[in-house]
Amino acid sequence: MYQVLYRKWRPQVFSDVVGQEHITKTLMSSVESGRVSHAYLFTGSRGTGKTSCAKILAKAVNCEHPVGGNPCNECASCKGIDNGSIVDVVEIDAASNNGVDNIRDLREETNYMPSQVNYRVYIIDEVHMLSTGAFNALLKTLEEPPEHVKFILATTEVHKLPATILSRCQRFDFKRIAPEYIVERLKFVASQENISLTDDGAMLIARISDGGMRDALSLLDRCASYNETVDEALVSRASGIAGKEHIYALTDAIRTHDCQKALNILNELYSNSCDMERMFSELLSHLRDMMICLTVPNYKSLILNSESEIAKIKAQADSFTLETVLSCMDTVNASVANIKRGVSKKTEAEMAVIKLTSPRLQNDNTAILRRISELESAFRSGKFIADAKPAPAEAVSEPKTPEIIKEEIKDESPVPVFEEEEIKAPEISEETPEESEKVSEVPESNDKESLLNWSEAREIIESKNPMIASFINKSKAVVNGDILEIHNANPILGNFIKDKDNYSVISDAVASVTGKNYVIRLVGEVIAPQAEIPVNRQSSAEPEESPLEALINKAKGLNIEIKEQ
Repeated sequence: MYQVLYRKWRPQVFSDVVGQEHITKTLMSSVESGRVSHAYLFTGSRGTGKTSCAKILAKAVNCEHPVGGNPCNECASCKGIDNGSIVDVVEIDAASNNGVDNIRDLREETNYMPSQVNYRVYIIDEVHMLSTGAFNALLKTLEEPPEHVKFILATTEVHKLPATILSRCQRFDFKRIAPEYIVERLKFVASQENISLTDDGAMLIARISDGGMRDALSLLDRCASYNETVDEALVSRASGIAGKEHIYALTDAIRTHDCQKALNILNELYSNSCDMERMFSELLSHLRDMMICLTVPNYKSLILNSESEIAKIKAQADSFTLETVLSCMDTVNASVANIKRGVSKKTEAEMAVIKLTSPRLQNDNTAILRRISELESAFRSGKFIADAKPAPAEAVSEPKTPEIIKEEIKDESPVPVFEEEEIKAPEISEETPEESEKVSEVPESNDKESLLNWSEAREIIESKNPMIASFINKSKAVVNGDILEIHNANPILGNFIKDKDNYSVISDAVASVTGKNYVIRLVGEVIAPQAEIPVNRQSSAEPEESPLEALINKAKGLNIEIKEQ
Protein backbone atom coordinates (compact mmCIF):
# COMPACT_ATOMS: atom_id res chain seq x y z
CA MET A 1 0.00 0.00 0.00
CA TYR A 2 1.37 3.38 -1.03
CA GLN A 3 2.22 5.78 1.78
CA VAL A 4 2.41 9.52 1.12
CA LEU A 5 5.83 11.10 1.37
CA TYR A 6 5.25 13.29 4.40
CA ARG A 7 4.19 10.22 6.44
CA LYS A 8 6.82 7.92 5.01
CA TRP A 9 9.62 10.38 5.66
CA ARG A 10 8.41 11.70 9.01
CA PRO A 11 11.45 12.07 11.35
CA GLN A 12 12.05 9.08 13.62
CA VAL A 13 14.79 10.62 15.77
CA PHE A 14 15.57 14.17 16.88
CA SER A 15 18.51 14.28 14.49
CA ASP A 16 16.14 13.97 11.51
CA VAL A 17 14.10 17.06 12.45
CA VAL A 18 15.11 19.83 10.06
CA GLY A 19 15.62 23.46 11.07
CA GLN A 20 14.73 23.12 14.79
CA GLU A 21 18.14 22.45 16.33
CA HIS A 22 17.45 24.88 19.18
CA ILE A 23 14.65 22.54 20.33
CA THR A 24 15.95 19.09 19.45
CA LYS A 25 19.29 19.59 21.22
CA THR A 26 17.51 20.67 24.41
CA LEU A 27 15.15 17.69 24.35
CA MET A 28 17.99 15.26 23.67
CA SER A 29 19.94 16.66 26.63
CA SER A 30 16.87 16.40 28.86
CA VAL A 31 16.28 12.74 27.96
CA GLU A 32 19.96 11.83 28.30
CA SER A 33 20.26 13.47 31.71
CA GLY A 34 16.90 12.22 32.96
CA ARG A 35 15.56 15.75 33.55
CA VAL A 36 12.35 15.37 31.57
CA SER A 37 9.55 17.76 32.53
CA HIS A 38 6.01 16.59 33.27
CA ALA A 39 4.44 18.99 30.69
CA TYR A 40 5.65 20.49 27.42
CA LEU A 41 4.05 23.02 25.08
CA PHE A 42 5.08 22.95 21.40
CA THR A 43 3.92 25.96 19.41
CA GLY A 44 4.56 27.15 15.85
CA SER A 45 3.14 27.29 12.34
CA ARG A 46 1.91 24.21 10.48
CA GLY A 47 4.30 21.56 9.24
CA THR A 48 7.30 22.63 11.32
CA GLY A 49 7.70 19.40 13.33
CA LYS A 50 5.61 19.84 16.50
CA THR A 51 3.77 16.50 16.38
CA SER A 52 6.84 14.69 15.07
CA CYS A 53 8.94 15.91 18.02
CA ALA A 54 6.14 14.96 20.42
CA LYS A 55 6.11 11.38 19.13
CA ILE A 56 9.91 11.14 19.19
CA LEU A 57 9.92 12.42 22.78
CA ALA A 58 7.26 9.85 23.76
CA LYS A 59 9.48 7.10 22.31
CA ALA A 60 12.65 8.50 23.87
CA VAL A 61 11.31 8.54 27.46
CA ASN A 62 10.08 4.96 27.08
CA CYS A 63 12.95 3.56 25.00
CA GLU A 64 14.79 0.57 26.45
CA HIS A 65 18.12 1.51 24.84
CA PRO A 66 18.23 5.28 24.12
CA VAL A 67 21.18 6.52 22.08
CA GLY A 68 22.39 9.99 23.07
CA GLY A 69 18.85 11.15 23.90
CA ASN A 70 17.40 9.63 20.71
CA PRO A 71 15.14 6.54 20.69
CA CYS A 72 16.75 3.41 19.26
CA ASN A 73 13.67 2.54 17.13
CA GLU A 74 14.64 -1.15 17.53
CA CYS A 75 13.25 -2.13 20.93
CA ALA A 76 9.70 -3.39 21.53
CA SER A 77 8.63 -0.08 23.07
CA CYS A 78 9.76 2.02 20.07
CA LYS A 79 8.19 -0.36 17.55
CA GLY A 80 4.96 -0.57 19.54
CA ILE A 81 4.62 3.20 19.75
CA ASP A 82 5.30 3.52 16.00
CA ASN A 83 2.63 0.98 15.01
CA GLY A 84 0.15 2.16 17.65
CA SER A 85 -0.06 -1.11 19.58
CA ILE A 86 1.01 0.46 22.89
CA VAL A 87 -2.03 2.10 24.45
CA ASP A 88 -0.04 4.02 27.06
CA VAL A 89 0.92 6.66 24.47
CA VAL A 90 -2.30 8.49 23.59
CA GLU A 91 -2.67 11.12 20.85
CA ILE A 92 -5.78 13.27 21.32
CA ASP A 93 -7.26 15.67 18.75
CA ALA A 94 -8.53 18.58 20.83
CA ALA A 95 -10.52 19.91 17.87
CA SER A 96 -12.99 17.02 18.16
CA ASN A 97 -12.49 16.17 21.85
CA ASN A 98 -12.77 19.61 23.38
CA GLY A 99 -15.44 19.16 26.00
CA VAL A 100 -15.25 18.94 29.80
CA ASP A 101 -16.26 15.28 29.76
CA ASN A 102 -13.35 14.35 27.50
CA ILE A 103 -10.86 15.96 29.88
CA ARG A 104 -12.54 14.32 32.91
CA ASP A 105 -12.11 10.93 31.27
CA LEU A 106 -8.47 11.73 30.58
CA ARG A 107 -7.99 12.78 34.20
CA GLU A 108 -9.45 9.49 35.41
CA GLU A 109 -7.09 7.53 33.15
CA THR A 110 -4.01 9.22 34.57
CA ASN A 111 -4.55 7.44 37.88
CA TYR A 112 -3.72 4.07 36.30
CA MET A 113 -0.15 2.87 35.95
CA PRO A 114 1.19 2.23 32.42
CA SER A 115 0.77 -1.36 31.32
CA GLN A 116 3.63 -1.78 28.83
CA VAL A 117 6.10 1.09 29.15
CA ASN A 118 7.55 3.39 31.82
CA TYR A 119 5.35 6.47 31.22
CA ARG A 120 1.85 7.23 30.07
CA VAL A 121 2.26 10.04 27.52
CA TYR A 122 -0.67 12.23 26.41
CA ILE A 123 -0.13 14.20 23.19
CA ILE A 124 -2.92 16.80 22.88
CA ASP A 125 -2.85 18.30 19.38
CA GLU A 126 -4.49 21.68 18.59
CA VAL A 127 -4.93 22.24 22.32
CA HIS A 128 -6.19 25.79 21.75
CA MET A 129 -9.51 24.27 20.62
CA LEU A 130 -10.40 23.14 24.16
CA SER A 131 -13.34 24.89 25.78
CA THR A 132 -12.96 27.09 28.84
CA GLY A 133 -14.43 24.37 31.06
CA ALA A 134 -12.04 21.78 29.61
CA PHE A 135 -9.05 24.03 30.32
CA ASN A 136 -10.21 24.47 33.91
CA ALA A 137 -10.64 20.71 34.31
CA LEU A 138 -7.10 20.14 33.00
CA LEU A 139 -5.37 22.69 35.22
CA LYS A 140 -4.79 20.71 38.42
CA THR A 141 -3.79 17.51 36.65
CA LEU A 142 -1.44 19.43 34.34
CA GLU A 143 0.24 21.14 37.29
CA GLU A 144 0.75 18.05 39.47
CA PRO A 145 0.28 14.89 37.42
CA PRO A 146 1.26 11.45 38.72
CA GLU A 147 4.93 10.61 38.32
CA HIS A 148 4.20 8.12 35.55
CA VAL A 149 2.36 10.69 33.34
CA LYS A 150 3.79 13.14 30.79
CA PHE A 151 1.79 15.78 28.86
CA ILE A 152 2.83 17.20 25.48
CA LEU A 153 0.56 19.98 24.17
CA ALA A 154 0.80 21.23 20.57
CA THR A 155 -0.85 24.29 19.02
CA THR A 156 -0.57 26.70 16.11
CA GLU A 157 -2.36 29.52 17.98
CA VAL A 158 -0.65 29.90 21.32
CA HIS A 159 -2.29 33.29 21.95
CA LYS A 160 -5.61 31.47 22.54
CA LEU A 161 -4.26 29.52 25.51
CA PRO A 162 -4.99 30.78 29.04
CA ALA A 163 -2.04 32.10 31.00
CA THR A 164 -2.72 29.44 33.66
CA ILE A 165 -1.93 26.71 31.08
CA LEU A 166 1.19 28.48 29.76
CA SER A 167 2.65 28.84 33.25
CA ARG A 168 2.41 25.07 33.88
CA CYS A 169 4.37 23.98 30.77
CA GLN A 170 7.86 24.20 29.35
CA ARG A 171 7.30 26.12 26.13
CA PHE A 172 9.20 25.52 22.88
CA ASP A 173 8.61 27.75 19.85
CA PHE A 174 9.08 26.07 16.48
CA LYS A 175 10.32 28.43 13.77
CA ARG A 176 9.43 28.33 10.10
CA ILE A 177 11.95 26.11 8.39
CA ALA A 178 14.48 28.05 6.30
CA PRO A 179 14.09 27.53 2.54
CA GLU A 180 17.63 26.18 2.13
CA TYR A 181 16.89 23.41 4.66
CA ILE A 182 13.68 22.52 2.84
CA VAL A 183 15.54 22.36 -0.49
CA GLU A 184 18.18 20.09 1.02
CA ARG A 185 15.55 17.76 2.50
CA LEU A 186 13.54 17.65 -0.75
CA LYS A 187 16.62 16.65 -2.72
CA PHE A 188 17.38 13.88 -0.22
CA VAL A 189 13.83 12.49 -0.36
CA ALA A 190 13.77 12.78 -4.17
CA SER A 191 17.03 10.83 -4.45
CA GLN A 192 15.65 8.07 -2.20
CA GLU A 193 12.38 7.89 -4.14
CA ASN A 194 14.02 8.06 -7.60
CA ILE A 195 12.29 11.37 -8.39
CA SER A 196 14.02 13.68 -10.87
CA LEU A 197 13.98 17.07 -9.11
CA THR A 198 15.72 20.17 -10.49
CA ASP A 199 17.20 22.95 -8.37
CA ASP A 200 14.67 25.49 -9.66
CA GLY A 201 11.81 23.10 -8.92
CA ALA A 202 13.00 22.46 -5.36
CA MET A 203 13.46 26.19 -4.77
CA LEU A 204 9.94 26.99 -5.98
CA ILE A 205 8.45 24.25 -3.77
CA ALA A 206 10.35 25.67 -0.79
CA ARG A 207 9.01 29.16 -1.49
CA ILE A 208 5.41 27.97 -1.91
CA SER A 209 5.49 25.86 1.28
CA ASP A 210 6.13 28.98 3.40
CA GLY A 211 8.40 27.28 5.92
CA GLY A 212 6.36 24.06 6.31
CA MET A 213 8.10 20.78 5.55
CA ARG A 214 4.84 18.83 5.38
CA ASP A 215 3.47 21.17 2.71
CA ALA A 216 6.73 20.88 0.75
CA LEU A 217 6.69 17.06 0.77
CA SER A 218 2.99 17.00 -0.16
CA LEU A 219 3.63 19.23 -3.18
CA LEU A 220 6.62 17.11 -4.22
CA ASP A 221 4.39 14.03 -3.98
CA ARG A 222 1.79 15.68 -6.20
CA CYS A 223 4.38 16.70 -8.80
CA ALA A 224 5.93 13.21 -8.81
CA SER A 225 2.58 11.74 -9.84
CA TYR A 226 3.00 13.38 -13.28
CA ASN A 227 5.88 10.97 -13.99
CA GLU A 228 7.95 13.84 -15.34
CA THR A 229 11.01 15.76 -14.30
CA VAL A 230 9.93 18.00 -11.43
CA ASP A 231 11.09 21.41 -12.64
CA GLU A 232 9.85 24.94 -12.10
CA ALA A 233 7.23 24.74 -14.87
CA LEU A 234 5.74 21.50 -13.51
CA VAL A 235 5.61 22.85 -9.96
CA SER A 236 3.84 25.98 -11.22
CA ARG A 237 1.32 23.87 -13.11
CA ALA A 238 0.73 21.43 -10.25
CA SER A 239 0.31 24.13 -7.62
CA GLY A 240 -1.95 26.30 -9.79
CA ILE A 241 0.23 29.41 -9.76
CA ALA A 242 1.26 31.68 -12.60
CA GLY A 243 4.60 31.03 -14.25
CA LYS A 244 7.40 33.51 -13.78
CA GLU A 245 7.07 34.82 -17.33
CA HIS A 246 3.45 35.76 -16.71
CA ILE A 247 4.43 37.55 -13.50
CA TYR A 248 7.15 39.53 -15.30
CA ALA A 249 4.76 40.41 -18.15
CA LEU A 250 2.03 41.49 -15.74
CA THR A 251 4.51 43.64 -13.80
CA ASP A 252 5.65 45.32 -17.03
CA ALA A 253 2.03 46.07 -17.90
CA ILE A 254 1.62 47.72 -14.48
CA ARG A 255 4.73 49.84 -15.09
CA THR A 256 3.51 51.06 -18.51
CA HIS A 257 -0.11 51.48 -17.31
CA ASP A 258 -1.20 49.07 -20.08
CA CYS A 259 -4.59 47.96 -18.77
CA GLN A 260 -5.55 45.97 -21.88
CA LYS A 261 -2.36 43.91 -21.82
CA ALA A 262 -2.76 43.17 -18.10
CA LEU A 263 -6.37 42.05 -18.54
CA ASN A 264 -5.37 39.80 -21.46
CA ILE A 265 -2.70 38.13 -19.30
CA LEU A 266 -5.21 37.67 -16.49
CA ASN A 267 -7.79 36.16 -18.85
CA GLU A 268 -5.20 33.73 -20.26
CA LEU A 269 -4.22 32.58 -16.77
CA TYR A 270 -7.84 32.14 -15.75
CA SER A 271 -8.57 30.11 -18.90
CA ASN A 272 -5.68 27.80 -17.95
CA SER A 273 -7.31 27.19 -14.54
CA CYS A 274 -4.80 29.32 -12.66
CA ASP A 275 -6.00 30.06 -9.13
CA MET A 276 -6.47 33.83 -8.83
CA GLU A 277 -5.68 33.94 -5.13
CA ARG A 278 -2.46 31.99 -5.59
CA MET A 279 -1.50 34.10 -8.63
CA PHE A 280 -1.89 37.35 -6.67
CA SER A 281 0.10 35.84 -3.81
CA GLU A 282 2.90 35.14 -6.30
CA LEU A 283 2.65 38.71 -7.63
CA LEU A 284 2.88 40.02 -4.06
CA SER A 285 5.97 37.86 -3.48
CA HIS A 286 7.52 39.23 -6.69
CA LEU A 287 6.80 42.83 -5.64
CA ARG A 288 8.32 42.05 -2.24
CA ASP A 289 11.53 40.90 -3.94
CA MET A 290 11.55 44.13 -5.97
CA MET A 291 11.09 46.14 -2.77
CA ILE A 292 14.08 44.37 -1.23
CA CYS A 293 16.18 45.14 -4.33
CA LEU A 294 15.32 48.85 -4.05
CA THR A 295 15.98 49.17 -0.31
CA VAL A 296 18.68 46.68 0.76
CA PRO A 297 22.25 46.86 -0.60
CA ASN A 298 22.89 43.16 0.10
CA TYR A 299 19.55 42.12 -1.41
CA LYS A 300 20.75 38.72 -2.70
CA SER A 301 20.89 37.27 0.80
CA LEU A 302 17.18 38.07 1.37
CA ILE A 303 15.79 36.74 -1.92
CA LEU A 304 15.35 33.00 -2.37
CA ASN A 305 16.01 32.44 -6.05
CA SER A 306 18.67 31.54 -8.58
CA GLU A 307 21.30 34.08 -9.62
CA SER A 308 19.72 34.53 -13.05
CA GLU A 309 16.27 35.13 -11.58
CA ILE A 310 17.63 37.61 -9.04
CA ALA A 311 19.30 39.53 -11.88
CA LYS A 312 15.96 39.71 -13.75
CA ILE A 313 14.14 40.85 -10.62
CA LYS A 314 16.76 43.54 -10.00
CA ALA A 315 16.52 44.79 -13.61
CA GLN A 316 12.75 45.07 -13.37
CA ALA A 317 12.93 46.72 -9.95
CA ASP A 318 15.22 49.44 -11.31
CA SER A 319 12.46 50.51 -13.72
CA PHE A 320 10.12 51.22 -10.78
CA THR A 321 10.19 53.75 -7.98
CA LEU A 322 9.94 52.51 -4.41
CA GLU A 323 6.68 54.45 -3.93
CA THR A 324 5.16 52.65 -6.92
CA VAL A 325 6.17 49.22 -5.62
CA LEU A 326 4.77 49.93 -2.14
CA SER A 327 1.50 51.23 -3.60
CA CYS A 328 1.15 48.12 -5.77
CA MET A 329 1.84 45.89 -2.77
CA ASP A 330 -0.94 47.59 -0.78
CA THR A 331 -3.37 47.11 -3.66
CA VAL A 332 -2.43 43.44 -4.21
CA ASN A 333 -2.58 42.68 -0.49
CA ALA A 334 -6.08 44.13 -0.23
CA SER A 335 -7.11 42.31 -3.40
CA VAL A 336 -6.09 38.90 -2.01
CA ALA A 337 -8.51 39.43 0.88
CA ASN A 338 -11.26 40.56 -1.51
CA ILE A 339 -10.72 37.53 -3.76
CA LYS A 340 -11.15 35.18 -0.78
CA ARG A 341 -14.54 36.55 0.20
CA GLY A 342 -15.75 37.83 -3.19
CA VAL A 343 -18.54 36.24 -5.22
CA SER A 344 -16.47 36.10 -8.43
CA LYS A 345 -12.74 35.64 -8.07
CA LYS A 346 -12.09 36.63 -11.67
CA THR A 347 -14.05 39.87 -11.34
CA GLU A 348 -12.22 40.81 -8.15
CA ALA A 349 -8.91 40.05 -9.87
CA GLU A 350 -9.83 42.20 -12.88
CA MET A 351 -10.80 45.08 -10.61
CA ALA A 352 -7.42 44.80 -8.90
CA VAL A 353 -5.54 44.79 -12.22
CA ILE A 354 -7.40 47.90 -13.39
CA LYS A 355 -6.45 49.69 -10.16
CA LEU A 356 -2.82 48.61 -10.54
CA THR A 357 -2.57 49.93 -14.10
CA SER A 358 -4.64 53.09 -13.44
CA PRO A 359 -3.34 54.77 -10.26
CA ARG A 360 -5.54 57.81 -10.89
CA LEU A 361 -8.51 55.67 -9.77
CA GLN A 362 -7.10 55.47 -6.26
CA ASN A 363 -6.94 58.29 -3.76
CA ASP A 364 -5.15 56.74 -0.79
CA ASN A 365 -1.83 58.12 0.39
CA THR A 366 0.35 55.42 -1.17
CA ALA A 367 -1.35 55.84 -4.56
CA ILE A 368 -0.83 59.61 -4.45
CA LEU A 369 2.85 59.12 -3.56
CA ARG A 370 3.10 56.69 -6.47
CA ARG A 371 1.72 59.24 -8.93
CA ILE A 372 4.03 61.97 -7.62
CA SER A 373 7.09 59.71 -7.81
CA GLU A 374 6.25 58.69 -11.38
CA LEU A 375 5.90 62.35 -12.40
CA GLU A 376 9.23 63.19 -10.79
CA SER A 377 10.85 60.26 -12.58
CA ALA A 378 9.40 61.46 -15.89
CA PHE A 379 10.75 64.97 -15.29
CA ARG A 380 14.22 63.68 -14.44
CA SER A 381 14.37 61.51 -17.54
CA GLY A 382 13.04 64.28 -19.80
CA LYS A 383 10.19 62.05 -21.01
CA PHE A 384 7.44 64.41 -19.89
CA ILE A 385 6.00 65.48 -23.28
CA ALA A 386 2.93 67.59 -23.80
CA ASP A 387 0.34 66.16 -26.16
CA ALA A 388 -2.21 68.80 -27.08
CA LYS A 389 -4.36 67.67 -30.02
CA PRO A 390 -6.84 70.27 -31.29
CA ALA A 391 -10.20 68.95 -32.34
CA PRO A 392 -10.84 68.91 -36.12
CA ALA A 393 -13.29 71.45 -37.49
CA GLU A 394 -15.67 68.83 -38.87
CA ALA A 395 -16.02 67.31 -35.40
CA VAL A 396 -17.76 70.46 -34.12
CA SER A 397 -21.41 70.09 -35.02
CA GLU A 398 -22.89 72.84 -32.91
CA PRO A 399 -21.74 75.89 -30.95
CA LYS A 400 -20.41 75.15 -27.49
CA THR A 401 -21.18 77.09 -24.35
CA PRO A 402 -18.44 78.95 -22.45
CA GLU A 403 -18.66 76.29 -19.70
CA ILE A 404 -17.86 73.51 -22.20
CA ILE A 405 -15.00 75.57 -23.65
CA LYS A 406 -13.50 76.07 -20.21
CA GLU A 407 -13.81 72.35 -19.45
CA GLU A 408 -12.11 71.31 -22.71
CA ILE A 409 -9.25 73.75 -22.18
CA LYS A 410 -8.85 72.57 -18.60
CA ASP A 411 -8.64 68.92 -19.72
CA GLU A 412 -5.67 69.62 -22.00
CA SER A 413 -2.14 68.94 -20.86
CA PRO A 414 -0.99 71.52 -18.32
CA VAL A 415 2.49 71.70 -19.88
CA PRO A 416 2.58 73.96 -23.00
CA VAL A 417 4.65 73.12 -26.06
CA PHE A 418 7.79 75.27 -25.82
CA GLU A 419 8.55 77.47 -28.79
CA GLU A 420 10.69 80.53 -29.24
CA GLU A 421 8.22 82.84 -27.65
CA GLU A 422 8.60 85.41 -24.96
CA ILE A 423 8.77 84.35 -21.33
CA LYS A 424 7.53 86.90 -18.83
CA ALA A 425 9.49 87.05 -15.61
CA PRO A 426 7.62 86.83 -12.29
CA GLU A 427 7.29 89.67 -9.85
CA ILE A 428 9.28 90.29 -6.71
CA SER A 429 8.91 92.98 -4.12
CA GLU A 430 12.61 93.26 -3.28
CA GLU A 431 13.53 95.00 -6.56
CA THR A 432 12.40 98.39 -7.76
CA PRO A 433 11.10 99.02 -11.31
CA GLU A 434 14.30 100.97 -12.03
CA GLU A 435 16.48 98.00 -11.10
CA SER A 436 14.39 95.72 -13.30
CA GLU A 437 14.75 98.10 -16.23
CA LYS A 438 18.52 97.94 -15.77
CA VAL A 439 18.34 94.17 -16.06
CA SER A 440 16.11 94.27 -19.12
CA GLU A 441 18.26 96.84 -20.88
CA VAL A 442 21.06 94.42 -21.65
CA PRO A 443 23.12 95.68 -24.54
CA GLU A 444 22.86 93.61 -27.72
CA SER A 445 26.05 92.32 -29.24
CA ASN A 446 26.90 90.41 -32.37
CA ASP A 447 30.15 89.15 -30.85
CA LYS A 448 29.01 85.66 -29.78
CA GLU A 449 31.22 82.76 -28.75
CA SER A 450 30.61 79.34 -27.16
CA LEU A 451 31.21 78.95 -23.43
CA LEU A 452 34.02 76.38 -23.22
CA ASN A 453 33.41 75.73 -19.52
CA TRP A 454 29.69 74.93 -19.96
CA SER A 455 30.19 71.18 -19.29
CA GLU A 456 31.89 72.01 -15.98
CA ALA A 457 29.05 74.34 -15.09
CA ARG A 458 26.52 71.57 -15.87
CA GLU A 459 28.32 69.20 -13.49
CA ILE A 460 28.14 71.77 -10.70
CA ILE A 461 24.43 72.34 -11.44
CA GLU A 462 23.80 68.57 -11.33
CA SER A 463 25.44 68.28 -7.92
CA LYS A 464 23.22 71.06 -6.56
CA ASN A 465 19.94 70.42 -8.40
CA PRO A 466 19.62 67.26 -10.58
CA MET A 467 16.18 68.38 -11.77
CA ILE A 468 17.54 71.51 -13.48
CA ALA A 469 20.55 69.57 -14.78
CA SER A 470 18.24 67.13 -16.59
CA PHE A 471 16.67 70.05 -18.50
CA ILE A 472 20.01 71.37 -19.79
CA ASN A 473 21.60 67.99 -20.38
CA LYS A 474 21.96 68.40 -24.16
CA SER A 475 22.08 72.20 -24.31
CA LYS A 476 24.88 74.51 -25.35
CA ALA A 477 25.78 77.93 -23.98
CA VAL A 478 26.87 80.99 -25.98
CA VAL A 479 28.41 84.16 -24.52
CA ASN A 480 26.97 87.37 -25.98
CA GLY A 481 28.61 90.24 -24.15
CA ASP A 482 27.29 90.18 -20.58
CA ILE A 483 24.61 87.65 -21.51
CA LEU A 484 24.84 83.84 -21.40
CA GLU A 485 22.41 82.29 -23.89
CA ILE A 486 21.31 78.69 -23.30
CA HIS A 487 20.18 76.97 -26.51
CA ASN A 488 18.15 73.75 -26.99
CA ALA A 489 17.18 73.57 -23.33
CA ASN A 490 14.14 71.61 -22.17
CA PRO A 491 11.04 73.86 -22.50
CA ILE A 492 10.07 73.33 -18.87
CA LEU A 493 13.30 75.03 -17.76
CA GLY A 494 11.67 78.39 -18.46
CA ASN A 495 9.24 77.87 -15.58
CA PHE A 496 11.87 76.57 -13.17
CA ILE A 497 14.40 79.33 -13.83
CA LYS A 498 11.90 82.02 -12.88
CA ASP A 499 12.38 80.93 -9.29
CA LYS A 500 15.08 82.97 -7.59
CA ASP A 501 16.80 79.93 -6.03
CA ASN A 502 16.86 77.96 -9.29
CA TYR A 503 18.19 80.98 -11.20
CA SER A 504 20.95 81.33 -8.61
CA VAL A 505 21.98 77.68 -9.07
CA ILE A 506 22.75 78.32 -12.78
CA SER A 507 24.26 81.78 -12.38
CA ASP A 508 26.45 80.71 -9.44
CA ALA A 509 27.68 77.64 -11.32
CA VAL A 510 28.59 79.74 -14.36
CA ALA A 511 30.31 82.33 -12.18
CA SER A 512 32.33 79.65 -10.37
CA VAL A 513 33.85 78.31 -13.62
CA THR A 514 34.18 81.62 -15.51
CA GLY A 515 34.79 84.11 -12.70
CA LYS A 516 32.19 86.44 -14.18
CA ASN A 517 28.50 87.10 -13.49
CA TYR A 518 26.34 86.72 -16.59
CA VAL A 519 22.66 87.46 -17.21
CA ILE A 520 20.95 84.22 -18.25
CA ARG A 521 18.92 84.14 -21.48
CA LEU A 522 16.82 81.25 -22.89
CA VAL A 523 16.27 81.16 -26.69
CA GLY A 524 16.65 84.91 -27.03
CA GLU A 525 14.83 85.76 -23.79
CA VAL A 526 16.38 87.43 -20.75
CA ILE A 527 15.36 85.65 -17.56
CA ALA A 528 15.86 87.61 -14.35
CA PRO A 529 15.07 86.04 -11.00
CA GLN A 530 11.88 87.37 -9.42
CA ALA A 531 11.87 90.61 -11.49
CA GLU A 532 9.03 93.05 -10.81
CA ILE A 533 8.25 94.00 -14.43
CA PRO A 534 8.54 92.11 -17.75
CA VAL A 535 12.16 92.05 -18.84
CA ASN A 536 11.67 91.62 -22.59
CA ARG A 537 11.77 94.96 -24.30
CA GLN A 538 9.49 93.94 -27.15
CA SER A 539 6.74 92.49 -24.97
CA SER A 540 6.80 95.18 -22.24
CA ALA A 541 5.35 97.79 -24.54
CA GLU A 542 2.45 95.64 -25.70
CA PRO A 543 -0.85 95.68 -23.77
CA GLU A 544 -1.48 92.49 -21.82
CA GLU A 545 -4.24 90.25 -23.15
CA SER A 546 -7.33 89.99 -20.92
CA PRO A 547 -8.40 86.55 -19.56
CA LEU A 548 -11.58 86.60 -21.68
CA GLU A 549 -9.66 87.37 -24.87
CA ALA A 550 -7.18 84.65 -24.06
CA LEU A 551 -10.02 82.15 -23.58
CA ILE A 552 -11.65 83.14 -26.88
CA ASN A 553 -8.34 82.96 -28.78
CA LYS A 554 -7.66 79.54 -27.31
CA ALA A 555 -11.11 78.34 -28.40
CA LYS A 556 -10.54 79.67 -31.91
CA GLY A 557 -7.24 77.80 -32.04
CA LEU A 558 -9.18 74.61 -31.33
CA ASN A 559 -11.60 75.37 -34.22
CA ILE A 560 -14.49 75.98 -31.84
CA GLU A 561 -17.17 78.30 -33.17
CA ILE A 562 -17.77 81.36 -30.97
CA LYS A 563 -21.01 83.31 -31.23
CA GLU A 564 -20.87 86.90 -30.13
CA GLN A 565 -23.90 88.16 -28.23
